[in-house]
Amino acid sequence: MSFSGLAQSKLNQFLKPSDTLHKPRRNAVVITEATAGGLTLLGLNQLWYSDFERSKFQTINDNNEWLQMDKLGHAFTAYQVGKLGADVLNWSGVSEKDQLLYGATLGFSFLTAVEVLDGFSKEWGFSWGDFAANASGTGLYIGQELLWKEQRITLKYSFHRTGFAAQRPDKLGIGLLEESLKDYNGQTYWLSANLHSFFKQSKLPKWLNVAFGYGGEGLLAGTEAKQIELFGQHNRRRQYYLSLDIDLTKINTNSHILRTLFNIFNVVKVPLPTVEFTDKNDIKFHAIYF
Repeated sequence: MSFSGLAQSKLNQFLKPSDTLHKPRRNAVVITEATAGGLTLLGLNQLWYSDFERSKFQTINDNNEWLQMDKLGHAFTAYQVGKLGADVLNWSGVSEKDQLLYGATLGFSFLTAVEVLDGFSKEWGFSWGDFAANASGTGLYIGQELLWKEQRITLKYSFHRTGFAAQRPDKLGIGLLEESLKDYNGQTYWLSANLHSFFKQSKLPKWLNVAFGYGGEGLLAGTEAKQIELFGQHNRRRQYYLSLDIDLTKINTNSHILRTLFNIFNVVKVPLPTVEFTDKNDIKFHAIYF
């Protein structure tokens, strides 16, 4: 028990952000990010793109595909990776300006590099829609830091398995992990707003959020025309959600271990009662929605 307590104390101290520039931490962060990013891009280029014919740099317009669920995925990824980049620089004691300049842009930079690889592949192409979505996710983080010095509105994600993946596993994935990344029918992206941050004089709990979600259902192909061609039907619909949420980062604790865990799990919308609206004028209540 004494050994366990000492280990937890050391881990807690290690996870505590530095008040001043901690050069070993900063150097470790920079080296880790550069190595991980470089190896990932190299791996994608050699293991993924090498299976497809290369081409001159080309652009595509895929803005009307998948009911724009893929674009929200880009915005979410850029936001969360940028937030992680800023957080680890904050842990290193780097200035707020440099956190935004070199950390919050991490997601945008990486996803843009992937987009360039797409541009040289005959199978795909550089998507300006994806590029704009990446910029919007990064802008959401940086804009709030410049305006409020805090993240009052967070981009979150939730997922539930659907029967659509079994109908087209090559596109929508096989198994929970693949489906959570590929099956847009089960994905929901949320803007989760912290109420206390907007109404600081209120007695509302500091962790209470209201969340607005967007999803799609009946998606077996990118476009409606392609889906009719392949499957003869297109029961596609947009879904809008209203729910409560919990901002785990607003829960008071002196433990930097718990703060780190709360920060990690805060990317996921907490399952709570939810009202669903669709573009087919349907309204549905979910006792618990994932």
